[in-house]
Amino acid sequence: RAAIPSEPSKRQGDLGHTHHPRVIETLRQLRSHPQQNRKEGDLIIGKGNQSAIGTLVERSTNYTMLVHLPDGYKAEQMRDALAAKIKTLPAALRHSLTWDQGIEMQDWKTVKIDTGIEIYFCDPHSPWQRGINENTNGLLHQYFPKGTDLSIHSAADLDWVAQELNDRPRKRLEFRKPIELIENLLLQRPPESADPSTGRRVGARANLLIRS
Repeated sequence: RAAIPSEPSKRQGDLGHTHHPRVIETLRQLRSHPQQNRKEGDLIIGKGNQSAIGTLVERSTNYTMLVHLPDGYKAEQMRDALAAKIKTLPAALRHSLTWDQGIEMQDWKTVKIDTGIEIYFCDPHSPWQRGINENTNGLLHQYFPKGTDLSIHSAADLDWVAQELNDRPRKRLEFRKPIELIENLLLQRPPESADPSTGRRVGARANLLIRS
């Protein structure tokens, strides 16, 4: 498998033999579903490809969850840790997950059955198909520098970093915080926006939340 240029030796192999769904072939189907139900995921890889952290990002709010992989990221380890993390989400937020290609997801069908989430994979050389996740991984390198051992971080460390990101205002969200928007999403209430004439917070336009 040819990896994303920023991490040229990230993983070896691909999932071609599993007949997994492809993103391009399913985009038409996904357009008929709310974008807030979609997740994007990948791994950030540590020193010598010996350690990893899984990343999950909710597409419309940038809400981030990190998957602790203390024992490595082989298929069975990834399967169990990813399924456990997805199960912490409300059913309303489990519509679909788009993942980068990589043999760590060889057991994706089991994850799908265990969690009820639809799983899709990007085409090779196409990180833009999960662009929100790519951008988030870039931010995560502020906390987990490239070329370091990621196994030293505990599950509590990962939860703290995710909390930090989710409490950070984002430009693509008009400087709202992911934690605020995910709460609005779960409560099914419209987010607030600032009235440019007064600076006061007012109800947002219906399409303000979803931006790619």
